[in-house]
Amino acid sequence: MDQSGQPDNLSPILSDQVLFNGEAVLLTFTGDGKLRFTGQSQRCLTVEKEVLGFALEGSRIRVKAVVEKRDGICCFGNSGVLVRQSFVFEHQSQDSLTIWSQKLRDYIDSLGRPKRLLVFVNPYGGKKSANKVFSEDVKPYLEDADIHITLIETKHQLHAKEVAKSMDLSKYDGIVCVSGDGILVEVVNGLLEREDWSAAIKMPIGMIPAGTGNGMVKSLLHAAGEPCSATNAILAVIRGYKRSLDVATISQGKTRFFSVLMLAWGLIADIDIESEKYRWMGSARIDFYGIQRIFRLRHYNGRICFVPAPGFEDYWEPMSYHGEPTSEENPTQDLSLKTEQHGYLGSDVKLENLHWRTISGPFVSIWLHNVPWASEDAMAAPNAKFSDGYLDLIMLKDLPKLSLLSLMSNMNDGSYIRSPYVTYLKVKAFVLEPGARVDDPTKEGIIDSDGEVIARGNVTYKGDQKPLMTYNKIQITMDQGLATLFAPK
Repeated sequence: MDQSGQPDNLSPILSDQVLFNGEAVLLTFTGDGKLRFTGQSQRCLTVEKEVLGFALEGSRIRVKAVVEKRDGICCFGNSGVLVRQSFVFEHQSQDSLTIWSQKLRDYIDSLGRPKRLLVFVNPYGGKKSANKVFSEDVKPYLEDADIHITLIETKHQLHAKEVAKSMDLSKYDGIVCVSGDGILVEVVNGLLEREDWSAAIKMPIGMIPAGTGNGMVKSLLHAAGEPCSATNAILAVIRGYKRSLDVATISQGKTRFFSVLMLAWGLIADIDIESEKYRWMGSARIDFYGIQRIFRLRHYNGRICFVPAPGFEDYWEPMSYHGEPTSEENPTQDLSLKTEQHGYLGSDVKLENLHWRTISGPFVSIWLHNVPWASEDAMAAPNAKFSDGYLDLIMLKDLPKLSLLSLMSNMNDGSYIRSPYVTYLKVKAFVLEPGARVDDPTKEGIIDSDGEVIARGNVTYKGDQKPLMTYNKIQITMDQGLATLFAPK
């Protein structure tokens, strides 16, 4: 006990003489969750951070851990590459072994770690490396942590959404997506289209980078000062840390789409979607096609309306809210994609009571972002927060092509937003009224949300999937902290 009369977390819970690598050592488990073993040298494992699990092998306990490796030497508390390592302790009696295993189990269970996970692997995303990432960088850690996994390899677009919409929530403690951002978006949409959506959306979701963009997992790991790697990502899942995530409801009439990453119209959408024909290039396709689009720059007519966050109230002209956009009947629209009305219908905030502002085009690009990183090498919205209830709006109007090229080259650290040609603000609600291209009014654009085409205008990119909405007025509202993600602490 300390001087205040409270239990001293540094006091040993257990302490025994054991054999470690043939050497007699004093093994101590303290109240602050540290395993200390002292022989000729002293070592320490922090259970919460470094211990994945343990197994009994006769009179031995094999503690399965992850430690940092630097210059070929396994270290504790130093920066380096994370590696799995086992520490085997031989106990002198069966009673000692039983007590130690029970105390370790009780402590690990108290950390709130997941024990049953549904894992989606998307073998078609990015460079088609998800199966390799899972087998080499994910599965061994989950096995060490004694986590039961149900593995589903996605077979087609919306497969993960279908599973999330019908899965038995009681069988799992979380969902893991070994993919890019697309499977995460499908899972969130599937959970929110359930009758029990309010319970379903509380299911924590983990992201493992195995796609082209990986913007969500990059944002999560970067916020914790960790490199974007599959190892760091799966450790965040195993440790069971969580954080809330805002969800945007994009609506047109009764049609809903739930977004967790971004919405783009104009330059960014054109690059993201039209570069699909170069998908074999991996993430390099974005830069390659981006240069083509910059030097053949398009301008779009249209209008945006928004509810500014505090501090941005004076941007552009005030206006009155004119009601929710209605969907137009489109015979080519795939009605199976529409959200059934028993799911979540979006925020019930009274939009007509909010203070709206508006600005008209032409525009080069409209980009709304929920998290800081659009991909592993593009910090789109450096001021974005995971659960502040706002979207970060990045707008480009007219600017010289060389200035745009310079601006785009500074996206890797977010410094591009300091350009005088960039308008950056936070918004609570948003309405987009997309128009035709200035140079050719017969041609319209693409509205892209989280890498998927949700609306496509006349004479534009032709994709395999029919768009969810028509190329017309759409509305976006925010729900603060609606979803839950596994995240590093």
